[in-house]
Order: sequence, then C-alpha cells, then structure tokens
Amino acid sequence: MNYDVIICGSGIAGIYTALNINSGLKIAIISNNKLESCNTYLAQGGITTVRGKEDRNCFIDDTLYAGGNENNIETVKLVAEEADKNIKKLVSMGVPFNRDDHGNLLYTREAAHSKRRILYSNDQTGKHIFLTLAEKMAEKKNITVYSEVEILDLLVSNKKAVGVIGVNKKNKVLEFLGDKVVLATGGIGGLFKNSTNRRNLKGIGIALSKKYGIEISNIGAIQFHPTAFYDPQSERRFLISESLRGEGAKLRDLKGDRFIDELLPRDVVAASIETKKKEISSPYVYLDATKLKEDFLKIRFKGIYENLLEKGYNLAQNMIPVTTSQHYFMGGVVVDMDGKTSLEDLYACGEIAFTGLHGRNRLASNSLLEGLVFGNRVAEDINREIKNVKEELLPSYQITHLIDEYEKNNFSKNEFFDVIKSSIDIEKTKEENRRIVIDEILKVREDLKDELSVD
Repeated sequence: MNYDVIICGSGIAGIYTALNINSGLKIAIISNNKLESCNTYLAQGGITTVRGKEDRNCFIDDTLYAGGNENNIETVKLVAEEADKNIKKLVSMGVPFNRDDHGNLLYTREAAHSKRRILYSNDQTGKHIFLTLAEKMAEKKNITVYSEVEILDLLVSNKKAVGVIGVNKKNKVLEFLGDKVVLATGGIGGLFKNSTNRRNLKGIGIALSKKYGIEISNIGAIQFHPTAFYDPQSERRFLISESLRGEGAKLRDLKGDRFIDELLPRDVVAASIETKKKEISSPYVYLDATKLKEDFLKIRFKGIYENLLEKGYNLAQNMIPVTTSQHYFMGGVVVDMDGKTSLEDLYACGEIAFTGLHGRNRLASNSLLEGLVFGNRVAEDINREIKNVKEELLPSYQITHLIDEYEKNNFSKNEFFDVIKSSIDIEKTKEENRRIVIDEILKVREDLKDELSVD
C-alpha cells in the first residue's frame, strides 16, 4: 500500500500531525489497537498553555525547575514560543474546555506550576481532545486509518525510511510504503506490571530504532505518578489526577498526618510517598479530598468521582488509598526541532520522541502540549520537503528478518514483499521487539527489574 506519509500512532501527536499535513497528500494512520487505545484518551488533568508573553519566562522557569535543569533549554523556549498558536488552533477546533459563565476559558494548576495555566475539560481532558481531533480527521478524505495493526518492522532503503511492516488481527502481514514515516507510537507502560498506561503501548519506536541504529537517549528517564488508586488486582492502575491536589486535596499517612507539599514536582512527591510507605510498612498512603465540597467534586472530577464510587469509595467522604505507578517515558528517539530522527525521512513526536523538553521529570500537563507543538512542526517540515512527483521505490530494502541472499536477487516488488511476508515469524518478532526495549531499560535501570514484565 502506497502513501505519501505513514503515521504510526493515534494519540494527540499522531492525529494532530496528520491534520496539519497538506490535504493533497495521502496519509495512513496505523494504530496497534482501537483508535482510542492511546494515552491521550486517558489524560485527565489538562493541557498546559502559556498565558501570553508575560507568562513565557515563568513557564520556562517552571519547566526547568520540574526537570531538575536537565532540560534542553532551546526546546523549552521553542515550546513556550509556539504553545499559544497551537492551543488556539485546538480551541478553534471545538475542544470543550471548561469556561466561566461569560464564556472565558478556565485554568487549573498542577504540581510545580507556579500559576494556573492548564486548560481542562473537567477530568477527561484527553478524551475530549481525542474525540475532537478524531472528528476532524474523519472529515479528511486524504487520511486512511488502519486500526488493530501492530507494527513489526521498519522498511529502510538506501539509508532512508520508506515504510513499515505491520500485522493485522487476522495475522495477515501488511506493507505500507511512503515518502515519510512518523513514529508517534506512545510510551512504554505496557511493559510494566503496574502502569497507568494503555497495555498495548510497549515502546515499539525504541525497538525499531535500536534495530536500525537510530539514535535514542535517556532510556532510564521514567516517571512514576504519585497518585494511582491502590488496587493490587489491576494491571492498569487508575490514575487520580494531579489537578485534584491542585484544587486542595492532601496526601496523608495511615494516621491521617500530612507528610509532603503536594504541589512539589512529581518525582519529589513520588519519592516521598515511597519513603513513607516503607516507614509505615504499608503498600499505600491516603489522598484526602474530603475538605472539598461534594457538589464541586461531582462536577469538576466527575470521572474520578464515579470511578471511585464503583470501587467502593466516596471521594468527598473517604480518604483514598493511592500509590505510585509507572506513568510517563521521558526518554526516547532523539529528534531535532522539526522532529527529524537520525534516519532520513523518519520523524518522531509525542511520548516516544526525546526532544529534551522534560529533563529528568516532566512538568504536569506538558505532554499533550509537546505532542501539539512537535506534531505541528513535523507536519510543517513534511509539507516543505515532500516531493510532488514521487520516485519509484526500488526493492532494495533492508529488513531485519530478511536474510542477505534475498536482497541480492532481482525480485519484482510484489515478489520481494511476498518473500518478506513469508520470512516473518510474527510472534517471535513481537517478543523480540518487547525484549529489545526491556533490555535497553535494564541496562541503565536495573532497579526496575521487579517493576517490568520481564518474563
């Protein structure tokens, strides 16, 4: 199947990239599960914006503070500069952000933000952003969506990315050819025993990059969210948004004593919780929102309130058992300011990309903003670079699972892909991809061995 652009991933970064690419170009979006099975859909708290020129330096300072000043300062400045225009575009698309009685946008605050600058749609911001973007995408005739197709490998020709190999739910191997390939494959939470992430997100972008010598960085930079509902029976832990603490909820030990400033950076709060758990020999601590009005909680945190009721807890009346859980990947495939990787014609954006924005700890709600800013920059670069007249792709691809002797034969394109498809052991390839990412993590984070689904 031939396209101008192939985008792997259906979260905010992937779809927003597609929407900003010229409508005359044919685009394929590939999702390894249902389209909504992305972390964007789960995002509760909100999306960061920069509230005018007077807020730029403050946003930069907050991002650097949260990231331990290990951020790429040029990336932070870029995001600060381009946040407003991309957020305005999102608002113009009709995302139902909360507004006051006069129609003015409302803002909330989360940890390490020194002011209220986070737009939100109650406690289901990501869901509403996703649904809005998906609706806009459905109107575009140049975009074809392939759901439940798992990426197995890259197609590389003459040191350029020219496509991907995938497999659908019927175990049929498919090839997608394109002038540009975009990795927007999300995070790595599916590799962990306990994570707030979708279970289908297993770092395929890292596996592909490692296979082809594409530069990756900061693999050990993995963020644990401080407040996931404690449920030892659940693989994907239910996140309790940081914005709840931004509105006044407190963290307490089993005696009810507060032990940390809840609005310190996530890594500091998470470490404090882990220390307290060891000190009191408990697998959890409490999140206390009982001082907040129930009517407020029912509306502002509707999803969290209702979910906890189903678990037997009233957010307005009960302290909630919470623990830390793997949440976000701050390392990834190294990209430049246009989202280009070290392999020609291959881009990356969103959680799988390493832009340097986050440093050692992501500032709350900066992830969705990063997806917008770099998704737009990837699209703009593709619009500048892509050729109007396509060159015929020659069958000289380098496939990891294709032995050298095949490449020396003068196959037709169809014959070539028949050889590729017949040579792929699907389940073995999936497991190899999973192990590549786990092994890379353990090289630098042996302390996470018990957290990862190693076996």
